[in-house]
Amino acid sequence: MARVVFDHVYKKFPNGVVAVNDANLEVRDKEFIVLVGPSGCGKTTSLRMVAGLEEITSGNIYIGDLLVNDVAPKDRDIAMVFQNYALYPHMDVYNNMAFGLKLRKFPRAEIDRRVKEAARILGIEALLDRRPKALSGGQRQRVALGRAIVREPKVFLMDEPLSNLDAKLRVQMRAELSKLHHRLQTTVIYVTHDQVEAMTMGDRIVVMRDGIIQQVGKPLDIYDKPANVFVAGFIGTPPMNFLEGVLKEENDRLYVDLETFRIYVPEGRFKTAKMYVDKEVIIGIRPEDIGDYDFMPDANPENVVVVDVDVSELIGAEIYLHVSNGPHSFTARVDAHTKATDAEEHRLVINNQKIHLFDKETEKIIP
Repeated sequence: MARVVFDHVYKKFPNGVVAVNDANLEVRDKEFIVLVGPSGCGKTTSLRMVAGLEEITSGNIYIGDLLVNDVAPKDRDIAMVFQNYALYPHMDVYNNMAFGLKLRKFPRAEIDRRVKEAARILGIEALLDRRPKALSGGQRQRVALGRAIVREPKVFLMDEPLSNLDAKLRVQMRAELSKLHHRLQTTVIYVTHDQVEAMTMGDRIVVMRDGIIQQVGKPLDIYDKPANVFVAGFIGTPPMNFLEGVLKEENDRLYVDLETFRIYVPEGRFKTAKMYVDKEVIIGIRPEDIGDYDFMPDANPENVVVVDVDVSELIGAEIYLHVSNGPHSFTARVDAHTKATDAEEHRLVINNQKIHLFDKETEKIIP
């Protein structure tokens, strides 16, 4: 096993596009780390540079203690799982998994041992004589994983391996991949645009935007303490609500004036908030931190806001209420038994202990 280190890594394409901009990151030994971000943020390019499929413009990448900038992909001791599986259609499962080992002239007995062991781990022992066209999407994904496992590499690289699966199978395969990592105890770098995959699978998450690493941390740390507006809005479902207002002080109490209502700032919640008095700020509130007054009749009246319910979306045990108050629109996630009705007024309760404040100019968190 091995750690992977990005040391001031840049990737600039001939057309001038900077795909990766000064990436500094240490992926720890045996860690499952997830690179997440929207399309074009540089996450797949970063992965391909580790694999040796993309040339580094400047900086260094280390696998273990080895500088791999000029090391051929075949000599990097990595295994990559692609989005489209890339199975050989004319070979059965056994030979798809064994092919890389055969190219490296492994003894037949060792190839057989590794393939059968990987098949046992993945639960595809009964599929070894089938060809890819006779397999379901989930089975093909397992074969692609098996082909990587038999290599017994230092690092697994996975490029959106679940994106071609249906929703139910993605949930199942997320759990399978997590269990596989715990069993194999290998270093995994996983790329996805799906923040749910990132939150559920990663030991740590690397959030990227426009080639720049925005924040690195454990899933819950990033969820609770986002570094900026982008991270706060990207991580979480539904995304965080952002409202623009002016931070005011009255009787030694801070509140955000939103013209049609105000949100009080709990004392001691933000160390530097007083520096922003009379300045415009962005207040962030997650939908799950906005409750239904009908279920919270003892709530502090100053945290209650009257809204117009524009649209309600039933999501099984919960309802997403898309509401508005004056110029502000936001979303609340409430119990499915709410009495809120479309096109009518309703009272909601904002949990001001969970609000976030951001500098409007820099969009960075106000600590």
